[in-house]
Amino acid sequence: MNFDLNEDQIAYIDLAQQFSANELAPNAALWDAEAIFPKATLKQAGELGFCGLYSDVEMGGLGLSRLDSSLIFEQLAMGCTTTTAMLTIHNMATWMVSANASEAAKALYGEKLTSGQWLASYCLTEANAGSDAASLTTKAVKIGDEYVITGNKIFISGAGETEVLVVMARTGEPGAKGISAFIVDSDSAGISFGRREEKMGWNAQPTRMVSFDQVRVPSTNLLGNEGDGFTIAMQGLDGGRINIATVGLGTAQQALTEALAFVNDRKQFGKPIAAFQGIQFKLADMNTELVAARQMVRLAAFKLDNKHPDATTYCAMAKRFATDIGYQVCDEALQCFGGSGYIKEYPMERYLRDSRVHRILEGTNEIMRVIIARRILLKDSQAIL
Repeated sequence: MNFDLNEDQIAYIDLAQQFSANELAPNAALWDAEAIFPKATLKQAGELGFCGLYSDVEMGGLGLSRLDSSLIFEQLAMGCTTTTAMLTIHNMATWMVSANASEAAKALYGEKLTSGQWLASYCLTEANAGSDAASLTTKAVKIGDEYVITGNKIFISGAGETEVLVVMARTGEPGAKGISAFIVDSDSAGISFGRREEKMGWNAQPTRMVSFDQVRVPSTNLLGNEGDGFTIAMQGLDGGRINIATVGLGTAQQALTEALAFVNDRKQFGKPIAAFQGIQFKLADMNTELVAARQMVRLAAFKLDNKHPDATTYCAMAKRFATDIGYQVCDEALQCFGGSGYIKEYPMERYLRDSRVHRILEGTNEIMRVIIARRILLKDSQAIL
């Protein structure tokens, strides 16, 4: 078992590091403070291929593995958590189009999405269908060669700024089997957006309600077949969980890196606080936990790339562990700064705020535990190794 990165992976990391250092890190604090959605920067990311990392080459994507994509997202998150998170959501939605759209829809949307010319939002969550996503009530009724969509989605990242919405709506019976997935133009007649939510973190990314009032969508914009929507949504979330875990890793790694510099520079009682064993033990634990979380995320990505039958469980374990650890590391890194970590002159409080939501979205960590427990409690099953 070889854990070393190959030459291509090292090249991907180097490219992502450069973009992160030059385009994301210098602007992240301003974007957060003024709630700026950096659309131009996201399009720059698209020019480098970062908007279609694991989408098909035929659609303009890079066709990378989930593992390779994770390496890139981690580097980008070191520059700006929120912007990278938006890129991961866009990549998830774009992959869903790449993997399931009709040829007509791919021709219309494909290269615009993979290039970053158009950005995409993922519309699953509803007011009464969060963790229980299969109970969603947004409806899509087929009339002739169109579907007419009515309903509401909440907590939609990028809503009001993105050009494309990937929407889950009910076309059939109650439960998961009655859900279908659609590509919807965000400027379609009948779509309206709620106010921009005021959030604890992720301020550089708009989050809004999206309302659909008799929105007409061509039947060619159906992803897969009727009834495939829930399966498509969950397949998207497997990769999305790896992605958001990776964003948490990158943010926490940057927090640790900055904490290391601070404790070597900050002096108390005549010596750097890095010389005190209490700080050393804290740093040792942070580093160890980050390495463990990183390996778990990369293992899950490998399992997903290789279509392992338990890939969903590995993704759930990685998301649960890495997002919990990422938040804890950011918290401990802030502690290393003392009072300075609590003020906005330093980025530590932003890292902590931005990391908190990772334990909630793409399925709460409590739901991750449900997924894991169901698998390991199957009759005659063996533990996941």
